[in-house]
Amino acid sequence: MPVASATRMTAREYLKLPEDPPGVRHELVNGEIVVSPNPNLFHSRVDRRLTHILINHVDAYALGDVFGDVDNAVAKFTVRRPDVFYFSTARLHLAATGAVLGPPDMCAEIISPSSGKIDRVDKLREYAAYGVANYWIFDPAEKTAEAYILSARAYVLAAQGQGSDKVRFPPFPDLEISLEKLWWPTVPAAS
Repeated sequence: MPVASATRMTAREYLKLPEDPPGVRHELVNGEIVVSPNPNLFHSRVDRRLTHILINHVDAYALGDVFGDVDNAVAKFTVRRPDVFYFSTARLHLAATGAVLGPPDMCAEIISPSSGKIDRVDKLREYAAYGVANYWIFDPAEKTAEAYILSARAYVLAAQGQGSDKVRFPPFPDLEISLEKLWWPTVPAAS
C-alpha cells in the first residue's frame, strides 16, 4: 500500500527547481506541485491582446513594467504564475533581481475551461492575503471582465464589463480597454 508523504515543499524549495519543460505548466499549491494544461486559443488571445494594451499604456506614461507567467511565491507553500502582472515604477525594485520578491500592484487571470474555481476562489483569496492591490479576472467564454481592489485584506469589486463594453480598471484610471478587442469573435460556451 502506498504511503503519502506528510512533508510539503516550501515556496523557497520550489523556486530552486529547474524551469518547466516545454508543454508543461507547474504551480505549487499548499506544498504540492500541480500540473495545469496549457492555455487554449481563446485564453491566449486575451492574454496577448491584454498584455499588448497594458505594455503600450505603461510604456507611454513610464508607469513601471508588465510581466506574465512568472513564479510569484504568494505564501510559504504556494507559488502562482499570474497570466499578466504589473509593477509600478515605485515598486519595480521587487522584480529587479529577476525574481518576484513581493506582491505586484496588479495581477490578471484569464479563465480557462479548467480554471474557473481556481481563478475566482483560490487565487482571489491567495492574492488578497499576499497583498496584491488589484486583481483582474477575464472570462473569454462569457466575455466578461472584473476588477477588484484590495480593502482590509479582502477584494471588493471595483469595476466590471462584458461583451463590447469599454472599461477603466484600477490602477490605470487613464486607460480605456475596449473589451471587444480581447475576445475571439465566437467562443463556444463551456460544457
